[in-house]
Amino acid sequence: MTLVDLAARMKANSNEKIRWKLVWEFLEEYRWETSDAQPALLRSEPESVGDERWDALLAALAEHLAAKHDLAPPLWTALRVLRHPWFPAELASQRVDALVWAPAAFRKHGVYLSSKDLEAA
Repeated sequence: MTLVDLAARMKANSNEKIRWKLVWEFLEEYRWETSDAQPALLRSEPESVGDERWDALLAALAEHLAAKHDLAPPLWTALRVLRHPWFPAELASQRVDALVWAPAAFRKHGVYLSSKDLEAA
């Protein structure tokens, strides 16, 4: 699954729980790809899903995964930055954890998601 595919599936499903499941599914499939194939899954700009928070999350995800390959982020990620931070976690303790442990790419895009959440997916 590419990020373009992920965005299309997210756009078709506005339910947040389903969207999170799709993100985790993308991450799982991404991990199974060879390291040579992984960067190609991030390059093309996905369509907006109709919610700037999720659009910023896709950009953060692309930038974060590109950095793991020592690659510059795809150019399309530059404009998908939230004006106000988004903490997807519901519990205050999870929000504090995300504030401390959010990967740099996610903080840059205004999405505060703990790196532990990304690893657990």
